[in-house]
Amino acid sequence: MEPEPTEPGPDDDAAEPITALSLPGQLIIAVAVAAVAVAAAIHLSTAFLNVSPPNTVTKRHGAAIDDYIYPEFERVWKLFAPNPLQQNIAVQARAEIRTPDGGTATTGWRDLSAQDGAAIRHNPLPSHTQQNELRRAWELYVGSHDARERPQGMRGSLSEQYIRRIVMLRLGREEDGGAVERIQVRSATTAVAPPDWSDEKTDIRTVYRTLPWWTVTTDDLPEAKRR
Repeated sequence: MEPEPTEPGPDDDAAEPITALSLPGQLIIAVAVAAVAVAAAIHLSTAFLNVSPPNTVTKRHGAAIDDYIYPEFERVWKLFAPNPLQQNIAVQARAEIRTPDGGTATTGWRDLSAQDGAAIRHNPLPSHTQQNELRRAWELYVGSHDARERPQGMRGSLSEQYIRRIVMLRLGREEDGGAVERIQVRSATTAVAPPDWSDEKTDIRTVYRTLPWWTVTTDDLPEAKRR
C-alpha cells in the first residue's frame, strides 16, 4: 500500500530557501544584506582608525573620524592602567533669579552629578544620557578652555553653549519661585583615597573650579530646540 501524501506543515513555507522567493524579493534581501555589511565595515574601520596610532588616513580625515565617533561610540580607557582615573568630579550649578517682588536672589548649589548618580545607582539599564551627557559636556569644556576660562577655538564656544543648555534643562526657567536670569557652574574634584594597606599619601580635600556667571538667553532654554 502506497503511503498517503502528507499535508504541508505550518513551518514548511518558512523553511523555503531564498531562491524560492520572487526576483524582487531576492533583490531586496540582497541589497539589505549588502547595506548592513557596508555599514558594519565602515563602523569597524572608523573605530579602528580612532584608536590606532597617527597615520596618513587619520591625519587627512581625523575631523571626519572624530565627528562619527564622538560622543556615542567613544571608549574611555581611564579605567585601566597605566593611568586610571583617580578623582571624583562633580558638576554643580546655581542660579541668580528674579523674585516676584522684582528683587534678585541667588540659589544654593545643586549637585547635578549627584542627581545622575542617584538615577544610575541600582538601575540595571541606566540611560546613556544619565551616564555620559553631563560628564562628557564638562570634559569638552575643560579640554577647550585655558586656565582663565577663555575658549580655545569653536569647540570652546560650543562647549559653553552645551553646558548652559544642560543646566537650564535641569533647572528649568524658574527656580525657587523666581525666573532664572543667570547661572554659574563649578566642578568639585576630590581625589580617591588610597586603600588602607597602601603607604601612598593623597590629599583628599575637594578642589573647586568655578566658572563666571552666564546670562541666560532664549537659545539656552529647553524650548529653543523645538523651534
